[in-house]
Amino acid sequence: MLIKVSSASNSGLQTIAIDVEVNVAGKGLPAFEIIGLPSKAVDESRDRVKTAIINSHIQFPSRRITVNLAPADIPKEGSFYDLPIAVGILASVTGCQLPGESLFFGELSLDGTLRHTRGALLLSLFAKEKGIKNIFVPKTSANEAAIVKGVNVYPVESLNQLLSYFSGETDLKPAEYIEVKDNWMNVQAEFDMAEILGQEQAKRAAEISASGGHNLFLVGTPGSGKTMLARALAGILPSLTEKESLEVTKIYSASGRIPPEGSLVKTRPFRAPHHTISRVGLIGGGTKPQPGEVSLSHRGILFLDEFSEFPRSVLEALRQPLEDGSLTISRSRERVTYPSRFVLIASANPCPCGYLHHPKKPCLCTSREVEKYRKRVSGPILDRIDLHIDVPVVDIKELAKDRQLKDQLEPSVIIRGRVIKARETQKNRFFDDGIHTNAEMKNKHIKKHCPLSKEVRHLLQQAGMNFQLSARSYFKMIKVARTIADLGDSRDIAVNHMAEALQYRPRVQERE
Repeated sequence: MLIKVSSASNSGLQTIAIDVEVNVAGKGLPAFEIIGLPSKAVDESRDRVKTAIINSHIQFPSRRITVNLAPADIPKEGSFYDLPIAVGILASVTGCQLPGESLFFGELSLDGTLRHTRGALLLSLFAKEKGIKNIFVPKTSANEAAIVKGVNVYPVESLNQLLSYFSGETDLKPAEYIEVKDNWMNVQAEFDMAEILGQEQAKRAAEISASGGHNLFLVGTPGSGKTMLARALAGILPSLTEKESLEVTKIYSASGRIPPEGSLVKTRPFRAPHHTISRVGLIGGGTKPQPGEVSLSHRGILFLDEFSEFPRSVLEALRQPLEDGSLTISRSRERVTYPSRFVLIASANPCPCGYLHHPKKPCLCTSREVEKYRKRVSGPILDRIDLHIDVPVVDIKELAKDRQLKDQLEPSVIIRGRVIKARETQKNRFFDDGIHTNAEMKNKHIKKHCPLSKEVRHLLQQAGMNFQLSARSYFKMIKVARTIADLGDSRDIAVNHMAEALQYRPRVQERE
């Protein structure tokens, strides 16, 4: 008897329909085969399915069972074929009728219960796209799939429960739809901006970075507050919108990072990998390409502390994600694309010992060592960073004075209010352009939304010649100036806006 069960396979963020054809032959020696280019995990489904059926006190057919995963020319990987294979066998043995227009997806435990399985959201989105009404997934993955409206998500605990539902003995109700809303919540930042004493220019740069989605590079001696500022910046970012939340959740679903009973990702990601991370860990990859840190930080912050300590080959791999907002990972059998629209926050010391230009502690590095240290970060990477800030040492006397005036310092909630207002301005501006922030503007958007007066253009041209700005840096200055104007609630870019933007370009400092 031949039974066809519909399922799906995820390749990156794309989903492909898979037909699980189960044939239980009436003749032949008992056997259990899976064909259709199965991987080791899929091939092991034979033992998981057989043991799960037996431990569910259901008689396993002592016949020749052949399972074909079609189309047969696509490699099959993952454990989520367990449920559709088991359903096909049970339908053949018991003769129960399977509901029409349904997808089955999930990994089985040996006791017949279903385990949390990654990719449930992608399956639900695929079902809606194809007009499939019902999907059956593990109960612990149901909340993840239930955020898609118009699809009945049935949470399955065990094979016995599913078999009772098919035979009409019990009822199985779909999971309640989880509505996606804007302004879910803000990330719980480790520090508040009011806790950062001094560093007014650095805090201003952080506000500009959060408002326009601009990359930020902090350079300063140890203990000047670079890491504290970067972690506090997460607390002034606006909340995820509905669209952004779905984008982030899809990535986390594909990589299996949504926990059991979990649902939407409601806060902006903040990823801070150690400088010993590999190129694959940062960018993504593997035999079956998985998202790396640049994709896991999509619509959030990627914080690279000790920027100069990262291997040069790892940093150079950031070029395309920083420029395009996405990256493609190609392998011999698979090619996947992951989004990577993040805000890069990098911090570094000015020299190997860290005390170059320190007012009191002498630098012990030679000129050659300083030059070699700075060359660890290439010019093309620095050119892709919009804001460059020197974070000076705050004097102890100033710290004591500021601590007395701490209540007068602006907390993150006040700064975040200005950031949200600037983001709303950009949202209205780019309503028809398909982008979110000023940092995402291409040249056509700059021409449309950033007209420059004669005085502003003259200032930018003079700065371009004096600072030897590249074409990329030239347009980045316009984007930063546009964000500064938005923070000032100005319709046009004024001379003071451009002048402030030019302050955040890197300066070549001579060693004293």
